[in-house]
Amino acid sequence: MSTQLDVITIGEAMAMFVASQSGDLAAAEQFVKRVAGAELNVATGLARLGLKVGWVSRVGNDSFGRYVLQQLAKENIDSRGVTTDERFATGFQLKSKAENGTDPIVEYFRKGSAASHLSTADFDEEYFGSARHLHLSGVAAALSDSSLELLNHAARVMKQQGKTISFDPNLRPVLWKSEAEMVKRLNQLAFQADWVLPGVSEGAILTGHKTPEAIADFYLDHGVKTVVLKTGADGAWYKTASGDKGAVSAVKVENVVDTVGAGDGFAVGVISALLEGKTLEHAVSRGNKIGSLAIQVIGDSEGLPTRSSLGE
Repeated sequence: MSTQLDVITIGEAMAMFVASQSGDLAAAEQFVKRVAGAELNVATGLARLGLKVGWVSRVGNDSFGRYVLQQLAKENIDSRGVTTDERFATGFQLKSKAENGTDPIVEYFRKGSAASHLSTADFDEEYFGSARHLHLSGVAAALSDSSLELLNHAARVMKQQGKTISFDPNLRPVLWKSEAEMVKRLNQLAFQADWVLPGVSEGAILTGHKTPEAIADFYLDHGVKTVVLKTGADGAWYKTASGDKGAVSAVKVENVVDTVGAGDGFAVGVISALLEGKTLEHAVSRGNKIGSLAIQVIGDSEGLPTRSSLGE
């Protein structure tokens, strides 16, 4: 466990089958297999930029689980924190072929998956202690009570050790018992983070405020150091605990192919740049750039750049 990591994240990966033909998924006969998962997308993007990344999860002892492990190896993501679960299966999803920038239809088959059984038993203090940053998302928080407990435990321990923490709400209302429960639990996680990265519509749900500054102030008043809000076509807006604030314009994209993964790409840009000691404005600009690259190709992580193709 002596290998030092830059980032650890926790989440679920699923096999993803993307329809080769547009239209109703029921009529699709050919699919392309890929891997999907918000936290894994972030891990992949950070690893492609040269950071040392560990991903903690559970996969089933099945072909989908082996496929996930193969993709981790391909992307040079540390898999020592992944457990192969003999009892429960790896989840999967079906995804429609999107056209004209419309959001694809995604059908999930993940209930009772191996990853939903993540718990504090998956927390290895030495392994987590080898990383300087922890990235969490609201997707893993929504998988189960035990998974949420793991995220909170990891955040508490890492914070006590002086490590930095980022949090992307990544709202999945369908996975929660109620919106009130989602808001309460995700805000409890967010308050432990140094950097919170919501979309403005997510921020409105979580805080009850509508403007970027009011949303940011809500989190800053609870001890968060930096809030960066994705503001759609306008780009992004940020504010820090010291009062620094500003807007960064979006990167114009002529041909939007697949909107899934844009927020994960944005997180990759912000987190990587801040860990490299770049300014917050630079980090937000990189987030906009990588988010724009992610939506120009089919697939959740296919558009995430390498260090050389990033062009900075």
